[in-house]
Amino acid sequence: MFIVLEGIDGTGKSTQARRLADHFLARGRTVVLSREPTDGPWGTLLRDSASTGRLTPEEELETFLKDRRQHVTEKIAPALAAGHTVILDRYYFSTMAYQGARGFDPQEIRRQNEAFAPVPDLLLILDLDVDTALQRIGTRGDSANQFEQRGNLARCREIFLSLASEPFAKVISTATTPDEVTQQILAALGT
Repeated sequence: MFIVLEGIDGTGKSTQARRLADHFLARGRTVVLSREPTDGPWGTLLRDSASTGRLTPEEELETFLKDRRQHVTEKIAPALAAGHTVILDRYYFSTMAYQGARGFDPQEIRRQNEAFAPVPDLLLILDLDVDTALQRIGTRGDSANQFEQRGNLARCREIFLSLASEPFAKVISTATTPDEVTQQILAALGT
């Protein structure tokens, strides 16, 4: 099974990805939990750019594609081929949203990615209003970086929600407690 958690910053993706991995591990499944951008060379460049100054839109999009190609080749595809459960904290839907907010066509980004990146079995869109997301970013001890500005997050949220009609997508409200969000996710999985 291939599960992707998406949503704007502050929605609790990392927390819920870990909880979901623990859920499957407790049931004897082999789980590969990963994230994008990765910790590889391209992902590190992208993570650093969030605080040191964003790359040009074209450089940023190309770097995301390079990071994802490496991720698919080295981790995602082998894990799926081995029958493991793969859980990702962000994937190409984030590229659609964040680079779409920078002016690129989200559907063209999707087309480029789906030429080499497998489509997930389940896309969990963790949804939260922008003001609450920004409050959460502040309470976790962070200040909003260049990816986390109000207008940018609002446009990204719109793009994420535009995916809600996909047959493999489920929108989960994260305006509740983390435990309630976990229960909604498990219900979406049918467990």
